[in-house]
Amino acid sequence: MNAFRSFQVIKEPVFHTAISDLPFTELAENEVLVKIAYSDVNYKDALAMSESGQVIRTYPMTPGIDLSGTVVQSNNPRFSKEDLVLATGFGLGVTHPGGYSQYQKVPGDWLVPLPKNMTLRQAMILGTAGFTAMLCVNALIRQGMTSDKKVVVTGASGGVGSTAIALLHKLGFQSIITFSRKEESVTWLKSLGALQVVRPDEFLPETTKALGKQQIDYVIDTVGGEQLSSLLPLISYNGAVALCGNAGGIKLNATVLPFILRNIQLIGIDSVNVPIDQRLSLWQQMADLQIADELVVQEITLDQLPETASKLLAGTHQGRTLVNVGDHK
Repeated sequence: MNAFRSFQVIKEPVFHTAISDLPFTELAENEVLVKIAYSDVNYKDALAMSESGQVIRTYPMTPGIDLSGTVVQSNNPRFSKEDLVLATGFGLGVTHPGGYSQYQKVPGDWLVPLPKNMTLRQAMILGTAGFTAMLCVNALIRQGMTSDKKVVVTGASGGVGSTAIALLHKLGFQSIITFSRKEESVTWLKSLGALQVVRPDEFLPETTKALGKQQIDYVIDTVGGEQLSSLLPLISYNGAVALCGNAGGIKLNATVLPFILRNIQLIGIDSVNVPIDQRLSLWQQMADLQIADELVVQEITLDQLPETASKLLAGTHQGRTLVNVGDHK
């Protein structure tokens, strides 16, 4: 085989996407050639497929910030032919060709050996969404979050939010309040472990005060913007927020009072540049918790990527979408 199929975002002569046949090229030092089995679709991937997304700077580009597959060739001493691997973040699908391709060359330093108690499929059911959710949960546990506390998860019907609910439930948390505007998601979110599913406007006050009634202890926030601004005054003494998204906007309208009078913490969560040693332990932790098969998953092919991206950007998408790149049964 001299070429392989790759989904590309192309800017000239007009912005469009296409599936192209690309040639194999020489491996650079430290690189690994991976035959990709699965990828997934995250909000960032949807932005990458949008002309106004401002994620990709160099075109043409193969999107897909996550991948799992089998090593075909390696110039990296950590990996050998037939090793099962996964990769998320770093520059994949943004500055470096990503997972929406039958084969991909990946810097060896970006690859994680697949945990023995996880499949390639399960790895991409979790992907960046699961990895981010695990980072959020661990950050709040380090901050003092225990299973008896009241935890709010925003953007609950999305990939990060729904996975966070499943993780919290698996770890024994009972008082999980989830924010979702989708009536059709209520039963599903409760099945994942949510105690309450509420619309944000039903829970949050119409007018945000500098300090409100202390109603919640911890927050996993995937939304940002005005919703986070309204949540901060409601957090109890010594509480904390793990902030990992900006779907609701990048501006935060807040006062210092919740921080200096209630000792709350606002913790930023980045999943892109996490060091490899931390990645290894996080992926093993997720493998041990065995939550991938509990999540709602839609499986698509490369041809269906534009439609899925449109749903994500329109806010009508639910759960996780797995991209079957290698035509696995």
